Amino acid sequence: MIVAVWIPLLVPLIAVPAARRLAESLPPRTAAWLLAGCSLALAGCTIVALGLLLAAGALRLPPVAALGHLSLPLLGGDPAVSIPAACLAGGLLVLCAIAVTVRARRHRAELRTARRATDAHPVRGDLCVLPDPAPDAYALPGRPGRVVVTDGMLRALEPAEREALLAHERAHLAGRHHLFLLTAALAAACHPLLRSLRSPLGYALERWADESAASQVGDRRVTARAIGRAALAARPHAPAPYRPRTALAATAGPVPRRVAALLAPGRTPGHPPIRTGLRGRRLIAAALLICVALSASAALDAAADLHETVEVAQAQSAQGQSAQGQSAAR
Repeated sequence: MIVAVWIPLLVPLIAVPAARRLAESLPPRTAAWLLAGCSLALAGCTIVALGLLLAAGALRLPPVAALGHLSLPLLGGDPAVSIPAACLAGGLLVLCAIAVTVRARRHRAELRTARRATDAHPVRGDLCVLPDPAPDAYALPGRPGRVVVTDGMLRALEPAEREALLAHERAHLAGRHHLFLLTAALAAACHPLLRSLRSPLGYALERWADESAASQVGDRRVTARAIGRAALAARPHAPAPYRPRTALAATAGPVPRRVAALLAPGRTPGHPPIRTGLRGRRLIAAALLICVALSASAALDAAADLHETVEVAQAQSAQGQSAQGQSAAR
C-alpha cells in the first residue's frame, strides 16, 4: 500500500499536461468534457489516497487499534513514516474540505445575489435587460436560466450581432456550462496541479458556445464580429458587481483567438500550429487514459491492501484473546 497510495498524488504531473495537449486538438464540446472529466477523476483519486494515508496511520495508534480490535504488530509499515504521513494527509483533507465548502457556498451566494438583482427588472422569456450604460452580457444559471444584458451592450451592437450574442449566452445555459467550471474549481481545491486545467476548460466552453451561436445564426462572420465588438465595448468597464464568477460571458477568455477560430475553422490562431496528427492524438489519449486508470487502480489496490491488513490484524487479535481466555480457564 505504501507505494500504491502515492501514485494518485503523482499522476497529475503527467495527466494534466497530456489533457491540455489533447484538448487543443479536439472539438470544443469534446475538449470541455475531457477536461472536466479528468479534473473530477484525478481529484477523486487524490481524496481517496489522502483518506487511505490517514486511515493507515490512524490505525497504528493504540486507541484506534483497540476500537477496531487490531493487533498492532501485524499492521505493517514503519510508524515513523506512516503516522507523520497520516497527520499530513489529515491536514490536507481538512484544507480540501474547507476550500470545497467555501467555494460551493460562495457559488451559491453569488447566484442568489445575482438572481435578486435581476428580479428587480423586467424579464421577457429568458432575457433580462438591465438599465446600465456599461456594456455587459452574461448567462445567469438557475431555474430558469436567464440571459442578462445591459442597455449599453445592446446599443453597442447591430441587430444581427445582438442575435449572435444572445445565442452565445443561451448556448451556455443550454449546455449548463457553469457546472463544468464549478467542477473544475472544486477539483482544483483538491490538488493544486488541477488548477492549470481551468483556463483551457474556460476557453473550450466559450468556443463551444461560439460554435453553437454560429450554427444558430447561420453566419460565422456575424458571430465573430459580435464577439469582437462586444469584447471591445466591455473592455473599459468592470463587470457588474453581482455577476457570479461561474457566469460565462461572450467577452471572456482569449477573444482574438476565438474570433480567428470562427473565421478560420479547424485552425488554432494565436498559438503554434498543432502538428499532432491522428496517430499522435491517439497516443496522447492512450497515455491520458492509462494515467487515469493507473491512478484509480492504485487507489483501489491500496484500499484493498489496507482492508486485507486490517482483517489479518483483527483475526490475529481474536486468536490472541482466545488463547488468553483458554489460559485463564486452565
